[in-house]
Amino acid sequence: MHRNPAAMKKSTHVWRSPTLGIDMPVAVYGTWGVPMLFFPTASADFEEYERFNLISAISSHIDRGAVKVYSINTINSMSWFDETIHPAERARRQALYDAYVGREVIPFIHNECNGWQPICTVGASMGAYHALNTLLKHPGDVRSCIGMSGIYDMRRYMNGYFDENCYFNNPPDYLSGMHDHDLLEQIRRTRINLIVGRGPWEHIDWTQSATDALSSKSIPVNMDVWGHDVSHDWPWWKTELNVYIPRLFG
Repeated sequence: MHRNPAAMKKSTHVWRSPTLGIDMPVAVYGTWGVPMLFFPTASADFEEYERFNLISAISSHIDRGAVKVYSINTINSMSWFDETIHPAERARRQALYDAYVGREVIPFIHNECNGWQPICTVGASMGAYHALNTLLKHPGDVRSCIGMSGIYDMRRYMNGYFDENCYFNNPPDYLSGMHDHDLLEQIRRTRINLIVGRGPWEHIDWTQSATDALSSKSIPVNMDVWGHDVSHDWPWWKTELNVYIPRLFG
């Protein structure tokens, strides 16, 4: 049985993002350990993982100091998911979100950890896109990721439109055009884990496409396909993290 997450150390930090111009909160769970940056699913917020008891489910790893969790908001409802704006604006806002993560969240994590620490990004469903995209954009700081039941190709939100922001925020596209040797070598030293089940609401083809795009650049990737009983849902994401946290971080 997992104890109430209220018993563990939790702090909430909010600042007005100079990059986005809106208040952006961060929930921090734990005291020390490898920093794990969690991106919520779909249009949910920074406390989604707590509400769905995933933080409680991994509390033993937080308590023993293996990991420390940083959970943030996305702006999906104002970017990729906003059908009232042109796809060019959706992609521009996603580019700003990535800048927010790179300029504000990653330095916050290092400062909060009292120095540089290799970060692991984590996300399920749409959060998996952000987890992988953030690693690929910031491999000097993000050294591993865990993507569960992921969506990795954003073209479905572009409605046939394509520009530079679309290109640089869609992993299958910018990976195909990536030729910077030093950047590729940095990425090749990371640990990318993409997990997907064969059960209801899962899309193995989405994870396979992302794996193929990474493999085409000789980037090691662990595509882990689970069974036909494994669905696109919280109980399985809890189980997957309880397998991967000790596997990656002891």
